[in-house]
Amino acid sequence: MTTPQLDTRTPDRRALDEAIAAEPLLPPPELPADVAPRPLEAFLPRARKPVAVTGVVENGVVRPLDPAVRLPERSRVIIVANEAV
Repeated sequence: MTTPQLDTRTPDRRALDEAIAAEPLLPPPELPADVAPRPLEAFLPRARKPVAVTGVVENGVVRPLDPAVRLPERSRVIIVANEAV
């Protein structure tokens, strides 16, 4: 359970927060009746699926062992390493 903390907002910020909280909610979008619901992911940009590949790290550079694997520049990489033999 969290302990209450002292409200350190300025009076102007507190008034702004109260005004924002008091605004009415937006109505749901008007859609035709024949539209089928879609998951949220359908509205997001096409995301790439995670790929697991074996590789080596040399001088801080990740190099896949399979030469056919091409990673987009600035890809996010999670490195799982075992102990050096």
